[in-house]
Amino acid sequence: QVQLAESGGGSAQAGGSLTLSCILSHYAGAYEATYCMGWFRQAPAKEREGVAGIGRQGDNTYYADSVKGRFTISRDDGKNTLYLQMNDLTPEDSGTYYCAAVVCAYYADPRRQPNEYTAWGQGTQVTVSS
Repeated sequence: QVQLAESGGGSAQAGGSLTLSCILSHYAGAYEATYCMGWFRQAPAKEREGVAGIGRQGDNTYYADSVKGRFTISRDDGKNTLYLQMNDLTPEDSGTYYCAAVVCAYYADPRRQPNEYTAWGQGTQVTVSS
């Protein structure tokens, strides 16, 4: 019913920046709804970890301590697009980044565990070199 597609991944040097995008598309059978969304990442041999989350309100956001102050999550509902602006990248930021979505209430908590999301994208690779 819902399809997510990430883009914008690639290679960057430490201290550089990348912007990831995630487009949410509705297909036949989907009901009219508004979604909370989030970004997760997974490095080789590591578990998927939450990076940032956002509620239906653009200023209702959550960031993992490791990215706070460097990453910014935002959404453009007119374009059905979620963004992750990543600045001051480090090699530890490398991994596959996934966007996720779940139907939520207006004041829903933007921090969620992976199993709380119902739709996921295929991922986009981010590689940061030192």
